[in-house]
Amino acid sequence: MCVDHSKSCSCGKSYASFNLKNEFLPLEAISELFCPVCSRDVAYDSATMLSDNGWIIRYDMQVAQFMLQKVSPSSRVTPEFIFDEGYCTWRGVTPTDHIDSLKERAELVKLAKTDRRRYFEEIKSWAITRMDKLAHDGWRKANERETVQA
Repeated sequence: MCVDHSKSCSCGKSYASFNLKNEFLPLEAISELFCPVCSRDVAYDSATMLSDNGWIIRYDMQVAQFMLQKVSPSSRVTPEFIFDEGYCTWRGVTPTDHIDSLKERAELVKLAKTDRRRYFEEIKSWAITRMDKLAHDGWRKANERETVQA
């Protein structure tokens, strides 16, 4: 089941939507969220935080390690493992990707009703171009990564 979980950043100017793989972790596994504005003054701690293109997620590592103990030994449950393996990660590629991509696809959906073949060509091209742009912009999930071993 995929449920949208949203959280506001510390300054309250932005929010992010999260996906919690198999609901192993509660949203409370995120102790703080910092957008690019409020993350500027944060002292980064790699033991509890993950940085992605100006956003910082501070995980409650005690909660995460306890809740994920059936998945991986607690010594291997790191912020990178939590995020990259999808246990508490963006819903999509960016904090607001599920909304942004819907807006971007709106025009293409209209094409599906008039020219299905062209629609399939355009949607494929859009998806590839979009992921290339997100990777170029530095989003962690848009870049090819090796799986974090549990």
